[in-house]
This record gives sequence, structure tokens and C-alpha cells, in this order.
Amino acid sequence: MRYRRGSHPSSATDQPGPHAFWRFLPAAAAYFFLVSLLLASNTPASDIARYTFYVLWGVLLPGTLVFRALRRRPHSLIEDLAFGAVTGLVLELAAWAVLVRTGAQPFAVLWPLAVVIPFAAVPKLRRHWRPRSNTHYSLGWSWSVSGTVMLTSFYFHQTFLSLYPVLPDKEDSRLFGDMPYMLSLAANAKQNVPLTLPQVAGEPLHYHWFTFAHMAMTDMVGHVDLAVIESRLMVPALAALGMVITAVVAHRLIGRAWAGPVAALLVFAVCEFTAAYPNPVATWTFGAHSVRLMSWSSLSQTYSQPLLIALMGVVGDALRKSRRDGEASLGDSTDSPPLLGRGVYVLVAFFALASSAAKASTLPVAVAGLALCGFVLLITTRRIPWHVVGLGAILGGAQLFATAVIFNFESYGLEIIPFANVQNYWADPKQLRSPAFQAVVIVGTLVAFLLNHQLKLLGAIPLISKRRFRLEPVQWFLLGASVAGACAYLTIKSYNASYFTLAALNFGAVLSAWGFCETFERAALGMRGRVALACGALACSAVLTYGIYRCSDRWSAYVMRLAGDEQGATTYSLLLPALVLAAALVLAALGGAALWWLGARVWPPLRGRGAIVLLTAALATGTPGLFHDVLQSRESLWSYSWVMPGSQVEAARWIRAHSEPSDVLSTNSHCWQLEGPLPAGERCDNTRSQWLSAYSERSVLIEGWAYAPRGIALSGGSVAYNGPFWDQELFRLNEDAVYRPTAAILDRLRERHHVRYVVVHRPSGSESPLLADLATKVYDNGRMAVYELS
Repeated sequence: MRYRRGSHPSSATDQPGPHAFWRFLPAAAAYFFLVSLLLASNTPASDIARYTFYVLWGVLLPGTLVFRALRRRPHSLIEDLAFGAVTGLVLELAAWAVLVRTGAQPFAVLWPLAVVIPFAAVPKLRRHWRPRSNTHYSLGWSWSVSGTVMLTSFYFHQTFLSLYPVLPDKEDSRLFGDMPYMLSLAANAKQNVPLTLPQVAGEPLHYHWFTFAHMAMTDMVGHVDLAVIESRLMVPALAALGMVITAVVAHRLIGRAWAGPVAALLVFAVCEFTAAYPNPVATWTFGAHSVRLMSWSSLSQTYSQPLLIALMGVVGDALRKSRRDGEASLGDSTDSPPLLGRGVYVLVAFFALASSAAKASTLPVAVAGLALCGFVLLITTRRIPWHVVGLGAILGGAQLFATAVIFNFESYGLEIIPFANVQNYWADPKQLRSPAFQAVVIVGTLVAFLLNHQLKLLGAIPLISKRRFRLEPVQWFLLGASVAGACAYLTIKSYNASYFTLAALNFGAVLSAWGFCETFERAALGMRGRVALACGALACSAVLTYGIYRCSDRWSAYVMRLAGDEQGATTYSLLLPALVLAAALVLAALGGAALWWLGARVWPPLRGRGAIVLLTAALATGTPGLFHDVLQSRESLWSYSWVMPGSQVEAARWIRAHSEPSDVLSTNSHCWQLEGPLPAGERCDNTRSQWLSAYSERSVLIEGWAYAPRGIALSGGSVAYNGPFWDQELFRLNEDAVYRPTAAILDRLRERHHVRYVVVHRPSGSESPLLADLATKVYDNGRMAVYELS
């Protein structure tokens, strides 16, 4: 298949490209830019070098070889590497399971030889060692994608890398509250298949834990400290992969190379629409935010994103096949990459299985999108679309595997209660509102939800409108998945239901990029028009960013006075500033459209180009959130960042150096006191003490149990369980070891529960003097004491 050079600034072509130096310069620039940011964030250069080796040897090399063997015809080197990296993440999971199950962790660095040796020894496989495609992306495309990657790197440096230490070394050091928990799971993954809950030794962990198996393999192959992986290396690397695989998948599905950078920008840069600054968790009106929660505070979201986007790409590629002869569908552009061939079904299985337990919310939206596609094909063709049925069987099997084997049918407190997550905004328990006004409030709430979380999808509107719902199978798939995420949030009661929305936004971004590209092409802008459009988008974003940053308080006060709600007493008060701002922008857009129409009658070049201007401006209204995140992070740490004294980390790291991975610890630390010791007589309502299992990399008999699956199931949809520990007899034994020790109690801990060290957290309570007579004190830094049971 040949590719013609399009009229766009970024396209794929089989014509001779620029010299290899210029082709690889954008990738090198993105890499060294990230390295410079990591070095500026006190990341050891040796760790950066080891991580680079791990990525090349442990992920990219085996994954690229296997991907090349599975796809039918080569397209481009960047596609081989992007899909190859994601394939490598899948192969890594299988290698991890074998290595840990057999106790062969010291030989983890050798696992890629299981792929390398066959590809070197078998003649038919040797050809996959070298690129066989003459297709090159233009320098404009390469620099656009590279620029998006650098934008993500800069964002993470400003909001995370430069703000949080690798290891807390001061008594007032602060961390995001979940970082120790995620670190403890990665440590547990170095020793257990499947994982157990490190804070309650031996407790099954029915959870999406593939992320932490990846972190464990990074440690075992690259010999990089888990703390460095979590707090420095993993997030920007996976985000970079997410941007590149998005660009590659968008080109494959849309058939336009330049759609790739557009889709990548929509995924990352277009955020929620809000009129609030600062925007802490308390004002997150509709659950988790797409950018911040995509990155460092939810590693499972970060890890799952490239897997989900790659799954979208291979499922979409399978849907591009004609139902008759397997050729590309009529809707495909001449710039479309060649079909992947029969190996696409193997890739679908790979990415579906890995996605299933990378993040529990990702695969269901893909299944929903495929279901809609199959239903439409069944209705329109009156034949069973067997290729869609086959894809559905693969995705459904992967979902069943995760639900039954990994999650053990745990619901984590999720309940199907329609509109439970938003009905508090229209609640009227005393029925003081008229039916008409109540209907307005309900509609306003749903409009606010769409504005807040669905701006990325705006490009889909002209696409659907122009085609009058006569969409291609791939487009139905993307649309079904996009809608499924929002519907899940509006149907399932839980804050965590917002992760369905976030997963669906990846599909929506590609569909929106498709509509943007077609609208842009119909406008047929010249170079000056393109520059003017880009400058206008930047100006719109800058004005809105600055205006909200400087005037949000005054704007909110003005809106409240306008609504007669100066005290913020109504249930919908939090929604009013954004809704009124949106209404003002709509009025401005209508006025601009009227002026544009009048201007087009005088100056014909304006005709047919108002749609792309309006769409670009609308998408730009979602960009201030990205910049506000940076500004807010520089002014103050996130509200869920809590004190983590360096003396506690020091004690835990001492235990790590003086114990075996199979050793179990006992401690009296169960509560993460937000700003100091718990006052006498007060009950802990934050049982998220996870620091000991995290930094010691050892399991603890009972530490914190806030995230235990059996506790979450009792939480009523909450993100954490803060009730009493379920086994009070074991809990009393654990506490007696510190406060009321006897030889029999300590013997029972050692013999029955394999406890080696009793770790005393003195802010939670000083140990009994008898403990020193019954056990050997091996460490004491004043705040922490460690006793060894002999």
C-alpha cells in the first residue's frame, strides 16, 4: 500500500524522508528534556540510566519483536515501537508471574532472552530484527508529538516531581496520602502471585494490581529502588508512551497522520470546564479529574492508559475490515496504515487481558462500545457481524477472567443507583420548589456534568451531524465507549465510578479528533488561516486561564448575588459559577457567529470557516485546568498530602536492610494522623497507616486496613473503610504485644504468625517497659523503636 503526501503539515509518506538524524531528533529532544527535569528533581543519574536500560531491554525489545511477528505488513518504525512497548508491558506480566511463582527473581534480567533467542535462532523470525518499512512521518508530525510529550513531562515536573521527595527525610516532609500504599503493593508484588494486602499479612487482595507487578519487574530487571520508580520515573515514562500510542492509534483509525497530535492534545490538554480557582478536591463536582488523576496520584490509571489506547487501536483495526473480502472499509482514507492482519486478534487478547486488571474501569467501556457497534451492524445489515462477535468474546472472556479470578467478584461497595452521584445537586427533601423549577435544576445539573467532564467530545458533534448518524463501525465503537463512561458514572453510586468516565474519554478524544480533522479539512484554510486559528486558540485559552485565576472569587460572588444565594445555601450552589460562565461564553459565541456571518457577506474567504473557529474556541475552554493545576501546585501542595516524618521512613528502611522478604512485622501504628499524634481519647477515623509496609517492603500483621477489600465492601461506596478491624481477637493480640506483652503473646506472634520484629510507633503509644525484657531492642531513634523476637 502506498501513501500519498497530503496537503496537511503533518502526514505519513513512503517518499524518501529527511536524514535519519533529523527524523530521530524530536524523540531525542523529548528524552533529554525529561532527563534534565529528572536531574533537576534530584533523581540520581545512575537510576535514570538503569531505567533506560530496563525500558529498552525489558519492554521495548521483546515487545517490538513479538508485535512485528503478529502484524501482517509493516507500516512505520514509530508504530512498531509504540505498539511494541505496550506489547512488552503485556509480556512482562507473564514473565513476572513465572519468575515470582518459581522464586527466580534474581534472574529477572534474563527473561527477555525467552523472546530474543527464538527470534535470533529461527530463520523466519530473524527478519523482524530490522525495520522493513519505508514509511516516514513528516518532521512536523514528529515535532508535534514530541512537543506533546514534553508538555506532559513539564506538567509532571511542576505538579509532582519537584514537589515530593523520593524518600521523606525531614520530620515535616509531606506525601500524597496514597503513595505509601501503592509502594507497598509494588513491594508485595516482588514476592507474591497473586498479591496479598501488605497491611494485613496474608489477606487476599482482590484488586486491579497489574500496575504493581509492572513496578516490581522494573525493580527486578532494572535494579532501581521502588521509591525512585514511583516518585520519579514511572509516571512521565508511561505518560510519554500514552501520548505516542494515542498519536499512532488515531492515525490508524482516522486515516490521517495529523490526527495523531490532535488526539494526543485532546487526551492530555483539554480538561474539565470550571470557573473555580483554586480547585481542591472539595470542589470537584463530578468526581476525579482527568489530568491530575491520570498521573501520579493514581498509578493504576497511568499504567492502564497506554494498554487501553492500544486495545482501542487493535479493536478498531479489526473493525476496519470489510465484511466480505477483508480489505479496508470504504471510509478509510488513502493515508490509512495497512490492516494488521489475523494477528490483530492475538493483540486484542493480549491488551484485553492486561487491561482487565490494570484498572477495573477500563475494559467495561470498551465492551460497551463494541456492543453498540455490533448492535448497529446487526440492525443495518440484518446479518450477524461475526467478526464483532469474535472480538466481543475475547473482551468478554478477559472481563470474566478479571472479575472471577482477580477480583473474586468483589464489588468494592459499588451499587447500581441511578443518578446517586449527582442527585444531591437537585435534592429537594422538603419539596419547596415548583415542578417546573425542579426540572430546570435537574437539567442544569446534567448540563453541568456534560460541561465539566465531556468537553473532549465536542469534535464528535460535527462528525455525527455531517454523517447524519451513518457512521462507520469504528466510529460506532468509539461513540459507544465514550457514552458508556458517562452513563456508568450516572448509574453507579460511588466516587470511583468517575474512573469509568476517565477511561471513556480516551475513546472520546479520538472520535473528537476525527470530527475536528474533517471540519478543518472542509474549511480548507491556507497557511495564514492556520496560524491565525492556532494563535486564536492560544489567546482564548490564555484569557480564560488568567481570568479564572484572577477573578474566580469575585465571579462566584457576583453569580451568587445574581441568583439570590449569597450564602451558598442551595444544593446547586457549587454548579452556578461554571453554568453562568458557560452561558456567557455561549452568548459571546452567538454574537461572534452573527458577526462572522455578516463579515462573510462582505469578505467571501470567511465563508464555510466559522465552524472550525467555533469548535477550536470551544475546545480551548477546557485547557485552563491544565495550567491552573500547575499554578495551584506551586502555591500549595494538594489537600491530600499529609505529613510523613523522615524518622519513620528511616526506621522502615533499616528493617528492609536487616530482614528477609518473608519476615512479618507487628506494629501499633494503624492511623495516619494528619498533622501529629492523635489526641488522647479520640478515635482514629483515618486507618491509612501504610508507611511501614511501604518503606520496609515487608508485610505487617495489622497496620492500616482502610483499603482492605472486605472493608471497602462495607463502606457504602466510599473510597476507604475506617471502621473497626474485623478480627478483634487478632487485633488485641497485636496490641498486647506492644502495651501488655508476655512471653506467651510474643511466642504466639513468632510461631503462628511468623512475626520477626515488633515496631513501636511512639506517637501512637509508648511500649510497655516489659517489652525490652522479653525481646531484643535493635533500633531506636526516639520516635520509633524496633524489637526483634528471638
